Amino acid sequence: MSPLDTVLSGLMRRYTERVPDVQNIIDAMMAEGMIHSPNQIENDHIAFRTMGVPNLGLASFEKIFLAYGYEKRDPYNFAEKKLSAYWYAPPAHRAADNLPRIFASELRVHELSTMAQEIIHKYTDTVDKDPVDALDLADGAAVDQFLHQPLWATPTLAEYQTLLAESEYAAWVIYNRYYLNHFTISVHNLPDGYNTIDGFVQFLQARGFKLNSSGGVIKVSPDGGLRQASTVAQLVDAQFAGGEMHRIAGSYVEFAERRVLPQFAHLPTRQLTREHRREGFEAANADKIFESTFVAQTGL
Repeated sequence: MSPLDTVLSGLMRRYTERVPDVQNIIDAMMAEGMIHSPNQIENDHIAFRTMGVPNLGLASFEKIFLAYGYEKRDPYNFAEKKLSAYWYAPPAHRAADNLPRIFASELRVHELSTMAQEIIHKYTDTVDKDPVDALDLADGAAVDQFLHQPLWATPTLAEYQTLLAESEYAAWVIYNRYYLNHFTISVHNLPDGYNTIDGFVQFLQARGFKLNSSGGVIKVSPDGGLRQASTVAQLVDAQFAGGEMHRIAGSYVEFAERRVLPQFAHLPTRQLTREHRREGFEAANADKIFESTFVAQTGL
């Protein structure tokens, strides 16, 4: 197994263990006869959140996947949430494997209040050199372990709640670090009746899955080519510094339908590949998807 495959496998294993909706949705899909094995699910993309501070943030995080052949693509700006993001295309030489795209974002910490900045830097300033530089990226197991280990001390509950009041993204990252934020089921490759976001959302709602309603349950790009939805983040029992326990938002599951580009509309379904469908992301959609971990959705 290549280092990249080891890393992706490790991410999905731990994420599935932490987010019960993942297995519950897969089980429901199999019970419906939609798929016969989880391996039939195409993972459209996985997403990560980072802090934009020295030695961390995108400049550090992206080194891992760029080393594995991912290509950095379009930038995105989320002014209200004070976030910057990029998406990364899978290695071209592995196009046939349909590896997940990567969507990675970072908080522009310098745009927060002085108090929020002080809390964040209290923790992140203990990282005095880029931790990725010390990794052997050829050792997939070591990289997998790195992505699941704390990079700074566990925050206090009071500091977490202070950040939560100003930036729910900041609060999520200060506790969850590099945990996989979500993976994404490509619905357009599913059988008829489930291969549109509308059909798949109906399936999920009929089975009681709670979906993110921010901006509407289904988020549609202006060109209509990218249609997305997501569950509401599952709650986790978090232990803060000093042993205090509190329920907080963990991770969630996303669903994406990438429609066939007009110039390829004549192709038979069996001939369609990724290159024939709408590529990239949409800032307006992503802005609302971020809120899958927000209090307004989780009800915390």
